[in-house]
Amino acid sequence: MFSKDSKFELKQDAEAGRGAPDKAAHGRKAPSKAEVPQQPDRLGQLRLLTALDALLREGSVNGAAASMGLQSPAVSRMLGQLREIYGDPLFVRTGKGLIPTPLAESLRQRVRALVAETENLLTQPAANAGDANAAPGGWDQPPLIEAPPLAVSPSFLLEGQPTPADFARKLARIGHNAEPHKRLAKYIATIGTGPGRSRPLTMDEAQDALAIILGGEADPLQIGALLSTMHYRGVTAAEVAGFTTAARRHIGAYQPSDRHADIDWPSYLSPKLRTPPWFLHAVRLVAAAGHRVLLHGHHGQGPEAGKLELAARLSGISVCTSIGAAREALAKTSMAYLPIGAVSGQIQRLLGLYPLLEMRLPTNIVVHLLNPLGARASLLGVARPSQRGLHRDAAQLLSSNDIAILGNTRDFAEFTPFRATTIHRLVDGVPQDIDIPSQKALSSPPAIGFSSREYWQAIWTGAARDPAVEAVITSTAAAALFIAPGSRYASFEAARNHAVTLWRSRPTEMG
Repeated sequence: MFSKDSKFELKQDAEAGRGAPDKAAHGRKAPSKAEVPQQPDRLGQLRLLTALDALLREGSVNGAAASMGLQSPAVSRMLGQLREIYGDPLFVRTGKGLIPTPLAESLRQRVRALVAETENLLTQPAANAGDANAAPGGWDQPPLIEAPPLAVSPSFLLEGQPTPADFARKLARIGHNAEPHKRLAKYIATIGTGPGRSRPLTMDEAQDALAIILGGEADPLQIGALLSTMHYRGVTAAEVAGFTTAARRHIGAYQPSDRHADIDWPSYLSPKLRTPPWFLHAVRLVAAAGHRVLLHGHHGQGPEAGKLELAARLSGISVCTSIGAAREALAKTSMAYLPIGAVSGQIQRLLGLYPLLEMRLPTNIVVHLLNPLGARASLLGVARPSQRGLHRDAAQLLSSNDIAILGNTRDFAEFTPFRATTIHRLVDGVPQDIDIPSQKALSSPPAIGFSSREYWQAIWTGAARDPAVEAVITSTAAAALFIAPGSRYASFEAARNHAVTLWRSRPTEMG
């Protein structure tokens, strides 16, 4: 049996054996846990990069989880960790899945190469070391025919398939001086070769691609392949900005520093739209307030293809056949409408691909950012929530620092005051969202005895009264007045009050 003193000595010896500090040997205290430098979790970091690669390949959390053999919540948590590490959302959720941000796209090839090399290392056939524990029996003799290894190839590299590095070198050999068909083929291959091997175009590449198309140097099959692939994968802000730069150069657009217009108002109406263009009445109010407004657009194809031109002429808005003519009209009357076909038949033909493909191509986004006269502010109508941020990001890349996006209508700006609306803005290049509460809903009286065009005219002349339509017109004018250069309105409501005053004092004749 041990005495109490001997038990105490054994306890001290045991603590010393577990690493208790030896003051005599070290002459100082052991560092606390807080003082010990934390080593990075290399295994955890590799898992995060593997998850990022899966997300980039699959375009969804569920798809990435399935490819990794994990549950979706686990991949969601890893995505949250990645976002915190990079300080970037990395992916934007859309109806087509997760669309990578520019930062995530810049990481795609490096992450794919890392994960591919990891897969390659782990799928190499292990060296046959033999059975070291087998007892000798005197029958040592190699077989007549060796058993072949199992047919296993890395998932990213099939027999005869070039590696990602080989593919990149092949495309790199097609330089900027190559003939247009080859350059465009390179861009199609860049975006369309599948997960882990494709990437979006850079801004310069997108600019060159659309310049080839607008210059009439592309094969029709290449045009369809490029635009359809972009649409399916989801176009990026850099691609939109590159396309827009090419389109602006193609039409000879002015720069904002030229100050030929105050507000750019793109108006690309769907041929399926049957409502009157109430926003043209709002344009007249904005011009009466002293702002120069340029409208540009078209109304598709079909029996009402000239609807905008007719409505503009009836409103006293000059219909111009060139950018120069539009500049002169703004100097005289502060209002001009420029049909897109007047400045580029090729852009109009690209917009006309919709009936052939039944989908809205990236060129349908580009026309909203054309700004032919270099207006200092732009008022856009973008109905799809996922594309509002896309337009704003592209505008930032283009240094279009003052824009406002309404989400009430598609492809033209017209305010709907009877539901809550967010105006998505860039103010001096800084994103800013303004929430406008809804007004009390008003009912429209039946337009008995009027055609659609006659009713549209009668509202302006006062031959018909419709409080709901008048609210649409004045709210739309308020949005333009609120974002106009040098706006003096402290709030949207103040701009709307001024628009109501302008409406009540308007000249009631048409034209």
